[in-house]
Amino acid sequence: MDMEFLQSLDVQILAGVAVAFLAIVVGAAYLFSSKKPKGCLDPESYKEFKLVKRRQLSHNVAKFTFGLPTPTSVLGLPIGQHISCRGKDSQGEEVIKPYTPTTLDSDVGHFELVIKMYPQGRMSHHFREMRVGDYLAVKGPKGRFRYQPGQVRAFGMIAGGSGITPMFQVARAILENPKDTTNVHLIYANVAYDDILLKEELDTLVAEYPGRFKVYFVLNQPPEVWNGGVGFVSKEMIQTHCPAPAADIQILRCGPPPMNKAMAGHLEALGYSPEMQFQF
Repeated sequence: MDMEFLQSLDVQILAGVAVAFLAIVVGAAYLFSSKKPKGCLDPESYKEFKLVKRRQLSHNVAKFTFGLPTPTSVLGLPIGQHISCRGKDSQGEEVIKPYTPTTLDSDVGHFELVIKMYPQGRMSHHFREMRVGDYLAVKGPKGRFRYQPGQVRAFGMIAGGSGITPMFQVARAILENPKDTTNVHLIYANVAYDDILLKEELDTLVAEYPGRFKVYFVLNQPPEVWNGGVGFVSKEMIQTHCPAPAADIQILRCGPPPMNKAMAGHLEALGYSPEMQFQF
């Protein structure tokens, strides 16, 4: 009887150990799978990313797709923040400029930059010369913007030219998050129709999220048939197409310095306090 008891006890102990070991393995696997992937960026030093695709969108705009180390890697850029890109100008001198990717961390394995290349732009020269297989030096994340889902009831956004990229990133992150109910109202200004960046992507978001995402395009030199705004962004446009001043809204703006200065004046005159505004 004693021997049978000991054998039974050994079996029970072994079974208990096996169950405990299995629980540890399952728990570890859960923690590993639910843990947010580590980003590829380093805020202190530049890292090189390979250009895997380049798509020309217009005569001076292209979309650059850069590969990440693995197909499941994420860039690790918080919503509304940007990266510093390092290159060389036409004289071979180093130049550094901030850019906001149009992709999110849900776009694994790569990140994209939509770049408008200006004739005299120093960093524009670097991107104009880039070919598939070349590497771009990137450092980040950078930026003061911090966002948590639901921190405001609605965003008003005023963008000009390439200033659309941080707005698009923030809007997309909000709209694609099923737990985020924030509404987004965008005023996007350009000189001519061909200057509108991400037009197709913006139209797609409007169609997919009716009522939650609204875009009002403004052109200084509109085509003959045009149902958007004409001229420069005015106080009346802001009143009509942005949420009214309130404690639970925020107006984001990003554009050329003269436009940012003019918009700051409009917003102040309309009663938007400094706390209700953020400039990228």
